[in-house]
Amino acid sequence: MNVRRRHISGIAVAAAATLGLTTLTACSSDSAAVGNTDKFDVVASFYPMQFLAEQIGGEHAHVTTLTEPGQEPHDLELSARQTARLGESDAVLYLKTLQPAVDEAIDQSGVKTKIDAATLTTLEDHGGVEHDHGGEEHAEEDEHALDPHVWLDPVKYAEIAEGVGAAFAKADPDHAADYEKNTATLVGKLDALDTAFEDGLKDSATKVFFTNHAAFGYLAERYGLTQEAISGVDPESEPSPARIRELQEEAKADGVTTVFYETLVSDKTAKTLAKDAGLKTDVLDPLEGITDRSRGDDYLQVMEGNLKALETALGSK
Repeated sequence: MNVRRRHISGIAVAAAATLGLTTLTACSSDSAAVGNTDKFDVVASFYPMQFLAEQIGGEHAHVTTLTEPGQEPHDLELSARQTARLGESDAVLYLKTLQPAVDEAIDQSGVKTKIDAATLTTLEDHGGVEHDHGGEEHAEEDEHALDPHVWLDPVKYAEIAEGVGAAFAKADPDHAADYEKNTATLVGKLDALDTAFEDGLKDSATKVFFTNHAAFGYLAERYGLTQEAISGVDPESEPSPARIRELQEEAKADGVTTVFYETLVSDKTAKTLAKDAGLKTDVLDPLEGITDRSRGDDYLQVMEGNLKALETALGSK
């Protein structure tokens, strides 16, 4: 399914058309006052949505984010000022189910353009934390729900970008041509990133990698890898002792060298597992926010850093 998209597809345009955009208008004087600018005023829920809005909106968009750098997005609580800000913006770009407080605030807001990234691609249920090892399936049950971490798959992220570009063009038709051009440029960069991952990971000593939480299911599926998460999709969940023992056994059986941890959540459990199993540790960034600890200044740079970390850990040739 490594289908690369180099233009705004009809599917993306159709998806954008179903977002309730029929009553949209271009930038109003009210939104200009709110953003202290006459630009298309966009509120993004967290960094991956902010990056899309900035890249696609370009010089015509004024983009702000609800999730500040270094803030863990899953449990975000909004202030009264942030909630009011939503209703005064021209558009909000978010990923439904990732941040319940944001979903609720958007539902109650009067924002003209509500762009749910989850409707612009296909979300999947990656199940619990499990691995078929030696003919015997081990599993630790996690709540089965659609995995929201689609931005870590460059192909799916490109699908979302196409839909966002189409939505921006419809909401602000005076700058539609520029939004379409910016979208095509971004999709081209994501296409190149997809190629780099595919080439870099196709020939490796192992296909199994350990992560702090199950954020990399889409990336693993895209490039033929197996993600083994210490905890589930929720980064704050605690693994059972049985899960830790299982991972120690699998590290030996699958040639795992590294336990990956993240920048925005505690690395204690990952480092304890690594120490007990005689493994290395490294960062694999789920890109939920950019901080001074990030290996790059934006999505593309950090994803390139993730690729290098995976190539080293998996023994890519």
